[in-house]
Amino acid sequence: MLDEITRAVLSREEVVRYLQGGHGGSGQVARERIEAYLDELRTTQRYSIYRALKHPLYPILRKIERIGERYEPVKAATRGGRVVYASNHRSHTDYLVEPLVLDDNGIRPPIIAAGINLFGGPLGLIHRHVTGAIPIRRNTKDPAYLITLKAYVAEQLRSHDFFFYPEGGRSYSGELKIPKTGLMHAALQAEHPGLVVVPTAVSYDLVLEDHVLARQHVKRSQRPFSHELAEMVRYAVGYRSRAFVTFGAPIDVSGVDPNSRRAVLDLTHAVMQTIGRLYKVLPPTVVAAAMRPSITRRDLAQRADALLDTLRGSDANLGVESGEEAVDAALEPLEARGILVVNRGRVRVRNRTVLRYYARSLDHLLKSPSRTH
Repeated sequence: MLDEITRAVLSREEVVRYLQGGHGGSGQVARERIEAYLDELRTTQRYSIYRALKHPLYPILRKIERIGERYEPVKAATRGGRVVYASNHRSHTDYLVEPLVLDDNGIRPPIIAAGINLFGGPLGLIHRHVTGAIPIRRNTKDPAYLITLKAYVAEQLRSHDFFFYPEGGRSYSGELKIPKTGLMHAALQAEHPGLVVVPTAVSYDLVLEDHVLARQHVKRSQRPFSHELAEMVRYAVGYRSRAFVTFGAPIDVSGVDPNSRRAVLDLTHAVMQTIGRLYKVLPPTVVAAAMRPSITRRDLAQRADALLDTLRGSDANLGVESGEEAVDAALEPLEARGILVVNRGRVRVRNRTVLRYYARSLDHLLKSPSRTH
């Protein structure tokens, strides 16, 4: 006997069309493929248990100070209709930090799209049966999967808000990535009355897995999450950071045609541009972008001042007001992280790869990409 969500997905127009022979699929085999993918996607959010997760995750969460910005319009949006959050993606900790910032401010966390590599072992059980995360196969081109995924997301939007990352995965280079439209298209296909998209930006003083990401620069293959977790634990020693989650004004998408690729693409790019402006500019990124291979502390502060003036002209969301403030706040943690070395009033680069990772996070706000260090 089919459950309600399976019946709803199988009755959607795009799924029916596929089962009738569209995209090369038809018959019982095609139906079995869709039902198998549905079983993989199936998720449940248990909110009372979700809130209790803060306690076993305390060893990680205590290292990150969560700061939410501009969330009042989001509260109003959740009361008025369904909300889709679209965010940049910096770290595996995003999956914890961003929903908890919503919860901290009295907003029920949405279900969230997460890479399928995060669904192994105990963490996978938590994602699937507590947080309500949907496992996403990011690189598959199987029409049966893509149609099923979009239909499942559209049906989940009938009862849940939804959080996803248009970039797909984390940025390995540090810069904002070109967005993908698949999940935005899925959300629009729901045609939920009152649906709004909330651009969301997450920014850290220091990213927990910065050394891991920067070393790869470009993601070449999917690594087992257990391997990445072991490296993250290594770099968690002595780690502390603030995490700013900044929400943009809700965007009414009632006038966007979900069947128009151009309309969906234009909306997705507009959302990413807004995310770029919302992104909190913090002292370590300013210092990273202003840094030279070897520089006096005074000259570094002057270069940081000039950079901040440029960023003000780009309408950046600044978390630091002066070059001196940036240098004072950033040097100690960057030195402790093994990225810079400070000696007798001079600052030198120790790990150029990781420093560039942080500098590139401002490239979208600057007319010319970072070419420092």
